[in-house]
Amino acid sequence: MADLKAFAEQLVNLTVKEVNELATILKEEYGIEPAAAAVAVAAGPAAGGAAAAEEKTSFDVVLKSAGAAKLQVVKAVKEACGLGLKEAKDLVDGAPSTVKEGLAKDEAESLKKTLEEAGAEVELK
Repeated sequence: MADLKAFAEQLVNLTVKEVNELATILKEEYGIEPAAAAVAVAAGPAAGGAAAAEEKTSFDVVLKSAGAAKLQVVKAVKEACGLGLKEAKDLVDGAPSTVKEGLAKDEAESLKKTLEEAGAEVELK
């Protein structure tokens, strides 16, 4: 078990260049093509967290402001979240506020697009 921990520590401390070399060796000598995500995870700590940001799988959609078309934004929030009119209005009035949490990237981007088309200013976190 101690050997595996030492090996894991060596992997975590690899530089981006070393990770790329490792990927090349695995592909050419062993026929293993590592997934880009696995390479990014291994490079995450060495890259100062930049790669870790790319790995994010859960997003929160935050309404920063309703913009000029507040009524359209309230309607969009109401439909997207399944809220009543009063709850949707309260959420929009309370901006900045989280509209939905823990969404997959494509769902979050879709919701962001819908809200922005209604006139809102939206941010993904």
